[in-house]
Amino acid sequence: MRTPDLSSRQLRAFTALADQRNFTHAAQTCHLSQPAFSALIATLESALGARLFDRDKRSVQLTPEGRLFEGAARRLLEDMGSALESLASHVELRQGRVRIAALPSLAAGWLPAVFAEFMHAWPGITLELHDALSDACIALVRSGQADFALAVPGAGAALSDLRTRRLCADGFHLVCLPGHPLVGETRLTPAKLAHWPFIQMTRNSSVRQALDAALHPLRLNTVFEVEHLATVRGLVEAGLGISVVPALTLFHFQGAVVTRPLPLPSLQRSVHLVQRKGASLSVAAQALHGLIVERMGNRVLD
Repeated sequence: MRTPDLSSRQLRAFTALADQRNFTHAAQTCHLSQPAFSALIATLESALGARLFDRDKRSVQLTPEGRLFEGAARRLLEDMGSALESLASHVELRQGRVRIAALPSLAAGWLPAVFAEFMHAWPGITLELHDALSDACIALVRSGQADFALAVPGAGAALSDLRTRRLCADGFHLVCLPGHPLVGETRLTPAKLAHWPFIQMTRNSSVRQALDAALHPLRLNTVFEVEHLATVRGLVEAGLGISVVPALTLFHFQGAVVTRPLPLPSLQRSVHLVQRKGASLSVAAQALHGLIVERMGNRVLD
C-alpha cells in the first residue's frame, strides 16, 4: 500500500475537529470557511482510505479508525513544530554548533578573542576547536569533521576539492637571548643566521616549510628539531640556539628572550580559510567565518 501524502493543514484540521467535535467551531479555529474545512477533512479521509468521523446533526465523534489515527496525527504535528523551531533557532543563531580547525599558533593567539566576541553576541552557539598542524586541519575539513579551517596549505598541495581564501600574511622574527651578537646587527640576512646553532620546528610544520623554501639552498646549523613553540622558547632561553618564528606566535616569546623582525620578502606564510567545495556553511558557521575575516582579513603581520 502506498503511503499517502498528508499535509500539515489536513493534520491541523483533523486535530481541531477531534478537539471541538463541531465543524463550525473547528473551521473557525483553522481560519477557514466551513465548506473549505469540510473539503479538507474529506480529502484527508480519502487519502487515508478510512472514515475518521461519524457525523450527525447533534455531534461529531471519532470513529475507531479516527481514534487510532489521532495519536499519530498529534505526534506528527509536534515533530513538525519541533523541527521548524529547531531550524528557526539555527537560522536566528539561538542554537547550533560550529567546528573549526586552526593552527596552534592561531588557536592560542588571537583566535580566543574572536571566539569570546562571537560567544558574547551569540551565547547559544557551541564552538568546537581542533588545534592541529596545517595538514591535519585540512584533513579535518575534507572528512567533514570541521566546517572550515585556518591553515597554511603547502606549496603544490592538491586542493581541487577545497575552496581557499587568503586571510592574512604572517612575517617572521628572529628569537635569541638579549646578549646575542645578532641583536646588534644593523641588517639581518640569512647568511648571518647560518652558522649559529639553530632550533628548528619539525618538517611537517608550516613554519619549517616556509623557512626552508625562503632560505634554500642555504643550510642552517640545526641542533634541535622540535614540535612545540614552548620547547623552542625553553631551548632559546637556555642559550642552546636561536630560532625564527612567525609574528602570530610572538606571544610565546615575551620576557626572557629578544625578538627582531626578519625583513626577508621571500620569508612569509599566508594563512588561508579552507572549506569544502560545494558544502554550504551553516548560518552559525557563516557568522563566525565572517567575523574572522572582519577581524583579520587582509592583514600583514610583521
